[in-house]
Amino acid sequence: MTDDIRDARKESGASPTPRSRHEGAPAPAGDATRPTPPEPGSGGEEPLVGPEPAEAEAGAAEAFAAGTMAADRLGGAQPANAPAGAPPDYKDRWLRAEAELQNSRRRGQRERDDAVRASEDRILIDMVEVLDDLERALAAIESGAGSGAGGAPAAWAQGVALTAQRVRDALARRGVTPTPALGEPFDPAFHEALLEIAAPEGIRPGAVAQEVLKGYRRGERALRAARVVVARADR
Repeated sequence: MTDDIRDARKESGASPTPRSRHEGAPAPAGDATRPTPPEPGSGGEEPLVGPEPAEAEAGAAEAFAAGTMAADRLGGAQPANAPAGAPPDYKDRWLRAEAELQNSRRRGQRERDDAVRASEDRILIDMVEVLDDLERALAAIESGAGSGAGGAPAAWAQGVALTAQRVRDALARRGVTPTPALGEPFDPAFHEALLEIAAPEGIRPGAVAQEVLKGYRRGERALRAARVVVARADR
């Protein structure tokens, strides 16, 4: 009987196919509830990166690019004769950065000095105005407007004169001196012309004929310009 079965298989040309050891076997109890992972491209899988992490990565990339561009600007461009793809000249970049740092320091020091000088000038101008008032008081005493009985005006005048002299000394210690004006050629850097008149006797045309308000200078520049009347020049 076995020989008949073998002969029947040979005549049909079919070969016996081995069955898988899993075929027909019952599935384990735990496999019935295990979810089947979705196949790629099926549309059921969730994105690994959400929109917020993607935006954060884009922002970090932009910040890195901006920092790289700033470094390139600081380092400067490559020389014209540098071959393409040559490594950056870090020594040249260091020298450029050092020069920029020194320039910034000098610029900051100059701005601080200007601010200090401007503050001192404002205080010195206030002292000059006080001195103007003291000199007006002395001029009034000399003209006899403040004379009286009992000798009190003389003592008062002496006290005013001493106070005015102390103010002059304090200004001189800080380099503040009066600007000569009467009879001097008009200088717009130190004089402020109020009006122009015909040249009086003894005054050259174009020179200061009258000083209305005394001017002061501090070093080589005007602290307060003198207000003057200028003699008209011949045309």
